[in-house]
Amino acid sequence: MTRYLITGHTGFKGAWLAMWLASSGNHVCGFALDPVPGALFEAARVTELLELDVRADVRDAAAVVRAVERAAPEVIVHMAAQPLVRESYLSPRLTVETNVLGTLNVLEAARSVGGVRGHVVVTTDKVYRNDGRTQGYVEGDPLGGHDPYSASKAMADLLAQSWALSLDGPPTAVARAGNVIGGGDVSPDRLVPDLVRSFEAGRVPELRHPEALRPWQHVLDCLNGYLMLADVLVAGGSPASPGEPWNFGPDLPLVTVADLSALVAALWGGAPAPRQAGPSEFRESSVLSLDSTKARRELGWESLLSFDVAVEWTVEWYRAVHDGADARDQTLRQLERYRELASARPALTRRSTPAP
Repeated sequence: MTRYLITGHTGFKGAWLAMWLASSGNHVCGFALDPVPGALFEAARVTELLELDVRADVRDAAAVVRAVERAAPEVIVHMAAQPLVRESYLSPRLTVETNVLGTLNVLEAARSVGGVRGHVVVTTDKVYRNDGRTQGYVEGDPLGGHDPYSASKAMADLLAQSWALSLDGPPTAVARAGNVIGGGDVSPDRLVPDLVRSFEAGRVPELRHPEALRPWQHVLDCLNGYLMLADVLVAGGSPASPGEPWNFGPDLPLVTVADLSALVAALWGGAPAPRQAGPSEFRESSVLSLDSTKARRELGWESLLSFDVAVEWTVEWYRAVHDGADARDQTLRQLERYRELASARPALTRRSTPAP
């Protein structure tokens, strides 16, 4: 059994990760703010699966240290963040403090407490300086960010890399992914949750940027990458360089917002969104893509779910829960199906069964 501390465990990805690890027989602790109303964390009663559930702000350095001391983790997966681009325009200071100083607090705690054997710092695909290219960004491309969220995550990314290179501490790596879909996301200004809310209310959804191209990926493929990266950190293998960044994104081609919306509408049985752009007061990138060749080559990672299957699983989850299915049962069923897919690929079986 492995002891994990997940920061941001009450969020969308955090709840899925906590359920994955707990259902695989690991010891799971969490540190985060309270979940938003209707979150997967509450719907699936994730707190019942945790050994420690700390509710505090990652900007509070002392609280982070206390949580790491209590959890005594072997692996930390740091995901606590202000994760929304549009919210970052409204609350830029909160976004920077949470994403940058919060990351610093976790790095300091992991170093000072001791016993941590691997630390995965999760950033985003939006850390790259976006020049409009359609081919995927590789890990060595320049970082940037024209909105407060992207800039703050680029700062956190660089901070984690420089920290790992210059200071003693646990083996640390940076994971970059984005545009993750899956059941249970209730965040505002995210495409699939917005579509589902529209369909449930009988409304025709609006799209802010229907022709924007994105690398859509199921949450389980994304989390599988994080866990494979954590495994090699603990084992002392690759990555060879402290703080090394890794992309976890789906294979091309990219898919537009409009095409994803049309598929979700067809699967749900809702009214498709019109393809004209809706109101948007903030700038958003028109094209975004990752090149994950390094993760496939050196970690053996790959996306197990194609775009169509990822969308099918996502809509299936929302529809089942909408029709009365238990959110925890539905999540665990999809986790088990994913494990079955992974078991056919030897390089992907490390977290498919309970850890030894």
